[in-house]
Amino acid sequence: MQIQQLARTYRYDGIDLPAPPHLADDPAGLRAYHATLYPAILNAETVDAGVIGGSHVTEYRRAIGTKG
Repeated sequence: MQIQQLARTYRYDGIDLPAPPHLADDPAGLRAYHATLYPAILNAETVDAGVIGGSHVTEYRRAIGTKG
């Protein structure tokens, strides 16, 4: 049996986002960091997209709906 470490990838709107090592274990801090790049991430849903190409992918998906 071998243990293989998977890299984590965070994706928004098809773009892979940077994940600083000091925020790797803090999901709320990482979301706030990514929201400085794309403010819509604050209202986005976090979806576990699974393992894609040897990397564990987490996607931020925009909330779709009407205002008002």
